[in-house]
Amino acid sequence: MNKYELAVVVNAKIEDDARAQVIEKVKEVVARFGGNVTDVDEWGKRRLAYEIQKMREGFYYFIHFEAESTAPAEIEQRMRIMDNVIRFLCVKQEA
Repeated sequence: MNKYELAVVVNAKIEDDARAQVIEKVKEVVARFGGNVTDVDEWGKRRLAYEIQKMREGFYYFIHFEAESTAPAEIEQRMRIMDNVIRFLCVKQEA
């Protein structure tokens, strides 16, 4: 099992409960492809480096998980079509 970090930027214009549901969906997607979520680090509302979809701010989350090497591609494919997810990036963590 490899360790990964998934950075997710969520739309800042949605309410707190809707934002929590988005993160729960992300964790469900990770679990569906055999991943084990170890930690969710919430950074809160931050200014984006550049305007995305006419938005200047987003909520940043960093989700750490363990999974097989095929899981990140499947997870990213599902993340592309998720509502209220502005940007995401999955990287492998070195030991």
